[in-house]
Amino acid sequence: MPHERPVVKRTARAILLDGPDMILIKRTKPGLAPYWITPGGGVEPDVDATVVDALHREVDEELGAEVTGVVPAFVDTVPEPGPADGDFGDAGGPVGAVEPDGSDGVKVQHFFACRLVSMDTSRRHGPEVDEPCGEYEIVRIPFSRAGIASVEVVPPSLRAYLDANIEGVLTLLAPDLGQVVQGGGVDPADPTDPAGSAPGGP
Repeated sequence: MPHERPVVKRTARAILLDGPDMILIKRTKPGLAPYWITPGGGVEPDVDATVVDALHREVDEELGAEVTGVVPAFVDTVPEPGPADGDFGDAGGPVGAVEPDGSDGVKVQHFFACRLVSMDTSRRHGPEVDEPCGEYEIVRIPFSRAGIASVEVVPPSLRAYLDANIEGVLTLLAPDLGQVVQGGGVDPADPTDPAGSAPGGP
């Protein structure tokens, strides 16, 4: 049977919706065609208590944004490290690594559906802003199959997932889901949560 590969890195990324649009980052690097990534990045064990905490930290750094309704949507497992710098390194890719004991290492990418609460790009900070590799441009596309197809979203596995699950992602963010998620989820049992009133509830 195939052996279980050690997880050597985890990332948290936002399928971030604002009204009818999805917010992406257009990446442009010298000598490469542009590509589009979801906001997010690596989990820092010394900083982030949870993967969801990493998501909130990353969207604050990259967008100056706050998000709510954070719900797990998609997981992608890829060999780690990913491609060499300049080849979709933001989102990972199929370039294998070998651990010291001879086993393959993997990166697990957690994609969360969520909605934008606020965004102030003047608050952006962190390495993407202070020491950028190429250009980072915050863009909006329609959250539709045509919108997804209009840009080169990476990784390709996410692009395929979104194309097949536009309606499903929207239901993850519906008020009647009743999902409780640390760091921004909806609690339908909490009468003080304005987003938490489920149909038929008290």
